[in-house]
Amino acid sequence: MLSLRTLGLLTFTLILTACSNLHQRETLEFGGDPAAWQTHRSAVTPLVHWTLQGKLGVRAPNESGSGTLFWLQQQDQYDIRLSGPLGRGATRIQGSDAGVTLEIAGQPPATADSAEALLEQQIGWRLPVEHLLWWVRGLPAPDSPSRLQLNPDSQLARLAQAGWTIEYSRYQQVEGLTLPQRLQLSGHDVLLTLVITRWEPGTTQ
Repeated sequence: MLSLRTLGLLTFTLILTACSNLHQRETLEFGGDPAAWQTHRSAVTPLVHWTLQGKLGVRAPNESGSGTLFWLQQQDQYDIRLSGPLGRGATRIQGSDAGVTLEIAGQPPATADSAEALLEQQIGWRLPVEHLLWWVRGLPAPDSPSRLQLNPDSQLARLAQAGWTIEYSRYQQVEGLTLPQRLQLSGHDVLLTLVITRWEPGTTQ
């Protein structure tokens, strides 16, 4: 029969192992309440269908500007439309597990496996679409190590991941969820500012 001490140590070890397996790529540097952060993340993670609209500002080595963004997300499929910030007219990015298609006004469509690589090839700077699927919800992507700082309400204030730093300055309440309203991404010689003017969680079309 196990002693109470042995049972306690075994239980503690199992808890540590579970936490390590679940968050081994995530480092919480400081700020907020870790338990409240887990609750917030659990509430937002199931959001995989949405429509959002906003304004996107871009500063890159060879160009800068601002324009509008429309983003339709349906599980693993996305349709992102940009107007203005690329200086090339309307731009549309459609992606799924099968690949990514980029359409720029006046040019033939281009395809690739990665949206980020495709955009860098076609327009000369990166837009980390695959990670933005997570970052736009105020979550770290699960595919690579991340460093987190929380605000007093235990939401992301700052996230460092995949060579990018994301600063969250405002959140908004949408249908019971706390979602980002303003975020700024910097990395790879690019500065992106996204202000979300409208969130529609769960929209299907």
